[in-house]
Amino acid sequence: MDFDFIKQYTPLYVEAALLTLNITVKGVLLSILLGLICSLVRYFKIPVLNRITVIYIELSRNTPLLIQLFFLYFGLPKLGIMLSSEACAIIGLVFLGGSYMAEAFRSGLDSISDIQKESGLSIGLTNLQVFRYIILPQAISVSIPAFSANVIFLFKETSVFSAVALADLMFVAKDLIGLYYKTDEALLMLVTAYCIILLPISAVFRIIERKLRYAGFGN
Repeated sequence: MDFDFIKQYTPLYVEAALLTLNITVKGVLLSILLGLICSLVRYFKIPVLNRITVIYIELSRNTPLLIQLFFLYFGLPKLGIMLSSEACAIIGLVFLGGSYMAEAFRSGLDSISDIQKESGLSIGLTNLQVFRYIILPQAISVSIPAFSANVIFLFKETSVFSAVALADLMFVAKDLIGLYYKTDEALLMLVTAYCIILLPISAVFRIIERKLRYAGFGN
């Protein structure tokens, strides 16, 4: 193991990790927003939009992110639409992540029994108040495990961004292997970088899940 090589090229991994984090944070936040909108459309069964949402979710969940990126980066220019590598990465992550977040939120909403809605209405709350104060908080609590799994899944999916010439962690690792044939060192730094980022995220979500267990009655 060449530790001098690791020391020399660690700054490249740091820079790539910051880029990956930047894209992931933007992609995840927009995925949450899109997923919440889609889940509400499906929960309330809004005409027309419900069918469009179902088609989007099925299309997104059943096509690889790599294919979606190829369409954005290589396909859209044929139509006169030019996007940067970073824009393609964010859009691709949102397109994929939105469907998974939608299903996570929808499973939480569907888990709330009708009796709770009826109980809220019986004490004088409006439908909006019942949804805001009774259904939504419990649905979010139930969705946390799936939500946290989706966040980690989306971060790991960023490893394919190198296919559209984005200098992320995987791009740097492959570049160093191709230039210097330092496979062990490059992969060690790659795994270490992912662990440094993902392990704290996983730990934070475990704490949140424990605190919010049973809709606020955690332990």
